[in-house]
Amino acid sequence: MRDSYYYANVVDFLKDQENAILGELAKANTFDLELQQRRAWLSQITILKNQLSEHPQGHLFFEFFIPRMGKRVDVLLLYKGIVFVIEFKVGSISFDRQAIDQVYDYALDLKNFHLGSHSLPVVPILLATDAPSTATQIDIVWGEHDVVAPIMSSADDLSALLQNFDAFSEIDVLEWRKSGYCPTPTIIEAAQTLYRGHDVSEISRSDAGAVNLQATAQRIGEIIETSKRDKRKSICFITGVPGAGKTLAGLNIATIRAERHRDEHAVFLSGNGPLVKVLQEALARDQVARRVSTKSDALRATKQFVQNIHHFRDEYIRNTKAPFEKVAVFDEAQRAWTKEQAANFMRRRNGNDNFNQSEPEFLIRVMDRHTDWCTIVCLIGGGQEINTGEAGLSEWLTALKINFPDWCVHASDVLEDKHYTINKRAVEMLQAPNIEKHKNLHLSVSMRSFRAEQLNAFVSEALEGNAHSARTVLEQLAKNYPIVVTRELDSARVWLRERARGSERFGLVASSGGYRLRAEGIHVKAEIDAPNWFLNGKEDVRSSYYLEEVATQFDIQGLELDWVGVCWDADLRRLNGGWKYHRFIGTRWQNLQDASRQLYLLNSYRVLLTRARQGFVIFVPQGSRSDATRVPKFYDETYKYLLECGVSSLDS
Repeated sequence: MRDSYYYANVVDFLKDQENAILGELAKANTFDLELQQRRAWLSQITILKNQLSEHPQGHLFFEFFIPRMGKRVDVLLLYKGIVFVIEFKVGSISFDRQAIDQVYDYALDLKNFHLGSHSLPVVPILLATDAPSTATQIDIVWGEHDVVAPIMSSADDLSALLQNFDAFSEIDVLEWRKSGYCPTPTIIEAAQTLYRGHDVSEISRSDAGAVNLQATAQRIGEIIETSKRDKRKSICFITGVPGAGKTLAGLNIATIRAERHRDEHAVFLSGNGPLVKVLQEALARDQVARRVSTKSDALRATKQFVQNIHHFRDEYIRNTKAPFEKVAVFDEAQRAWTKEQAANFMRRRNGNDNFNQSEPEFLIRVMDRHTDWCTIVCLIGGGQEINTGEAGLSEWLTALKINFPDWCVHASDVLEDKHYTINKRAVEMLQAPNIEKHKNLHLSVSMRSFRAEQLNAFVSEALEGNAHSARTVLEQLAKNYPIVVTRELDSARVWLRERARGSERFGLVASSGGYRLRAEGIHVKAEIDAPNWFLNGKEDVRSSYYLEEVATQFDIQGLELDWVGVCWDADLRRLNGGWKYHRFIGTRWQNLQDASRQLYLLNSYRVLLTRARQGFVIFVPQGSRSDATRVPKFYDETYKYLLECGVSSLDS
């Protein structure tokens, strides 16, 4: 794929005729060329010819692709060993906040995800063509990882601005271009890119340490094709560490099959209500923004592609025919309900006293209505059970063994590991000779944080009570991924706002059992509107940016932010060197004695501590001696333990 619409070294650019350059741009453009765009390009060409005449050593790219964002940079200039990202606002006399964030985002994206730019300084420039000249004094503010804070420029300032930078090592342009764009997208960005018809290779990492998502998709594709050819029914279990790309793998499989095999009507199903709503809304907004369809039509289409698994279940309770879909991808399959939980829900919701199946059994039974073939793909996360009544893997295996012995079962080769299968009976069932194991069905490396391969190891060691091991991991992790702790909520908010650059998203999260955080102004019982919280901009009080509304583990599981504030309450607390588990009922804390509920609570904090892509701050309240529900001893040892794990304090 071309990396830009037009490329030339500056010497050749200065020699080329304006119409010839415009012709190259128009030829590469895949959309209808509007008069406004033509005039914008001509303005950019004219300004650059004038301003770069004294800087002929550079290399110039017009409309440079940013695959992860689905956008293009107006102009990219490689000069003096620096990557200059230039965004034009043709006809503008001022610099608005949104435009500043836009050019900052482009610069950060190149720094973080373009291999050739990792070690290079990156300078974002917002050029308003009609703004008054301010070149008498250029204020250059170098930020973290050699990314300069956005510089404002007029049409007459660019040449003088470039002179203010000292030369770094020369860039090998050929190698820089060959290095490729290897981003780690958020699941929202990934869904939008895949839904546009892009290949997963354009939006996934390709370094040797990351498991190849394409290999997983290829293996699933082979299983589906074999099932189709042999008229067999099959089920696949994909495992992965938190953030390894299970949902991305599932979306990729669903989009590939939906696009290339329309007769299969592949669908992505999830019981994670907030995730489904956010993805549906994000896909629809993207379609509208790209003028593909109206909002209502876009939502109708996205709701067919991404569905709530409970709605799918309810539909096929009413409808006894074979489902429309031949390929169904179930996200977070370990969270499907047990028979008791499903029966209780059906009784409460619509008075149905006759439902006597677990969700796994019912879902397999629905797909089994097909008379020829079908394939189910189950995505299994490790340490992800966070709610009462979640079946785990055992219900799927039990249903297959007892009711569907003819189904072909394909599983990840680590499925029996304790992190994925905590039920001994399930481990025994996995030894059955009819279960075929596949190495490519396990995703072993976290992709959520592109700077933190060891984040999951740190969180696991900390939650398992291994402070020394956690500190050892964090010594390496903290070099590129900051983790800090504070006793002051305002300090956490300030840290988040200062860390985030451009439109990097930040927000507060807390355990759904953190009821006494209410004294700090954090109301975990006040439900967020997930699409608004995750998708809306800085100007919207409902968005995560405002740091007012807090997301719980149920809201944020499967999603992520760039920077996170984890609010830690007394439901999980350190006491005498171990974890103590509590729930708040009425006016006081009660001990949690049930082992499964303790596991759910521990996993809730595991989810909260693995939501940040770039770093997080932990807020541990100081408590109050006058409040029996918030006495300092409920929090102090937790704070001290985090310090023992190597977490730096903002308060010292």
